[in-house]
Amino acid sequence: MNAERDYRELKEWLEKTEGETLEEMSLFFKDRLDGYEEHMAYWQPYYRWMSELLPASVENLLDIGCGTGLELDEIFQKNPRIRVTGVDLSADMLGKLQQKHRDKSLTLVCADYFLYDMGIGAFDAAVSFETLHHFDAGKKRALFEKIYHSLKPGGVYLECDYIASSQALEELTFAECRRRRIRDNIPDDVFVHFDTPLTLEHEMQAMKDAGFSRVELVGFRSEDHHTAMIQAVK
Repeated sequence: MNAERDYRELKEWLEKTEGETLEEMSLFFKDRLDGYEEHMAYWQPYYRWMSELLPASVENLLDIGCGTGLELDEIFQKNPRIRVTGVDLSADMLGKLQQKHRDKSLTLVCADYFLYDMGIGAFDAAVSFETLHHFDAGKKRALFEKIYHSLKPGGVYLECDYIASSQALEELTFAECRRRRIRDNIPDDVFVHFDTPLTLEHEMQAMKDAGFSRVELVGFRSEDHHTAMIQAVK
């Protein structure tokens, strides 16, 4: 990972896109639904990787930000009897997921997962895939606490997501997102599609602060050192 190069390239991209208007999250994905799965084909090895890491004993799974369920495609292949609760803001994406897996035990909830009641000790495991890189450490910590309490003792949370390669890069993206929000008159409580990943240290610390007894970096995939697989155990 070359932090200086990453910072330079990001700064160039931000300058190039400086005039672009921020897009509200659910509308962003609604407008791209038709080509979404083709666009995400790059992540196929990661979806498979997540399914391989998920313990075979899991019976009840929570998937936050499940989208059209690309990670679930792999998980259902390994464990077709698993019961899944999927939460996502996009009704259109959930509709596509339902069409693909009509024969599976699938409960779909169109909601903000920060507000969704996950229950206490309801799940054996939880997963999230490329959905949390738009939020700050405080918001994530509160969400991780909810996930923690939703898991049974010994439950596992698997997260695959972007990370910032340096503190400077993390600060740059948050500052730029804030600047664009003010410019576009978008309130803080409206979700926008703009990447603001945390450093690996900050991401994992938020999980530890939420109560997880063990948080570890599983690793990176091949040459991609910007996408981390993290495992947290209750």
